[in-house]
Amino acid sequence: MSTLAPFAVNDQNSLGRQHAEDRPAYRSEFQRDRDRIIHSTAFRRLEYKTQVFVNHEGDLFRTRLTHSIEVAQIARSIARTLNLNEDLTEAIALAHDLGHTPFGHAGQDALNNCMKPYGGFEHNLQSLRVVEQLECRYAEFPGLNLCYETREGILKHCSPQNARQLGMLGERFTHGHQPSLEAQLTNLADEIAYNNHDIDDGLRAGLLEIEQIREVAFFETHYQELKSQYPELKDRRLTHEIIRRMINRMVTDLIDSSRHLIASQFPQSTDEVRKQRQPLIGFSQEMRDANLELKRFLRQNLYLHYRVHRMTTKAQRIVKELFQAFMENYRLLPPEHQGHYQEQKSHDDQAGAARSIADYIAGMTDRYAISEHKRIFNPYQSIDT
Repeated sequence: MSTLAPFAVNDQNSLGRQHAEDRPAYRSEFQRDRDRIIHSTAFRRLEYKTQVFVNHEGDLFRTRLTHSIEVAQIARSIARTLNLNEDLTEAIALAHDLGHTPFGHAGQDALNNCMKPYGGFEHNLQSLRVVEQLECRYAEFPGLNLCYETREGILKHCSPQNARQLGMLGERFTHGHQPSLEAQLTNLADEIAYNNHDIDDGLRAGLLEIEQIREVAFFETHYQELKSQYPELKDRRLTHEIIRRMINRMVTDLIDSSRHLIASQFPQSTDEVRKQRQPLIGFSQEMRDANLELKRFLRQNLYLHYRVHRMTTKAQRIVKELFQAFMENYRLLPPEHQGHYQEQKSHDDQAGAARSIADYIAGMTDRYAISEHKRIFNPYQSIDT
């Protein structure tokens, strides 16, 4: 850890865990966090949770699991170059989607609508709930008992109302402060990964065409550069090479711009980083503009594509109908979840009951949610299959 910058997080300046534990003998505190995340049930479930395309639509489309691994790879490279804590960065990246619902943002929106009378549903807050409460693996504490800095990085967004209930962890959202630089860079590595890889999946699915994406200036620049070097290159190799170069350009810009931002403020500790009013990890203005154009293109041409929208509509119906069914009759829940329902209801009446149902639905994979819906609503479906 001697090569870390003074503003990086390390084991010595960590704010620790909620429940005291002996220090690990042969790994750092953040390596322990990473390992606990990898071995968690919630992490394994990400294999069958939607990124854009539902898992059963194709074996090669990205899932929440492969996306999280890709984010971790990009984030680690940036952290290493900036002399930040690579282990903490990896832990945050691997955990950032643990609370995501089945069916991607469609499932999240549907569950949030169902939960509005009971405090709403935020997937970042659910990720925190997973690692603090819902994972049941250890004798001495609930959850994974991760370090403060890992939990801080998981909580990328939070409403002011919920932030006020989180104590020190939520103060940055009410005071306008910043998280660690490791958390900041992981948030942008997430953006780099999904913007570029959604293009790849959209092309693979036939929902996008290269000629269509050439409307985006950033893509067109790399397309022309590549064609001038390799005029005969086409199909998948062309796509992969363009995306590889786009990711490299974004990562390089982020590193160079962040170095300038850090030097301009010259923080000498993580505390000084947190007191900043603006992030110290960020793209140049030119790259922010390019990213915004790319996001707008993907929203209009991929996320709102009629085929994606059809699946989105079905997914939202599944989540809504499952939630309503369980609220009307909690005995439809599996026995182990009935216990969680009763416990939460005893603490917070209907809001607690609703939260326990949201926990159950948010933990589902795409295919499990589809099967559970069939078991409850299809009279010809066996309750055991």
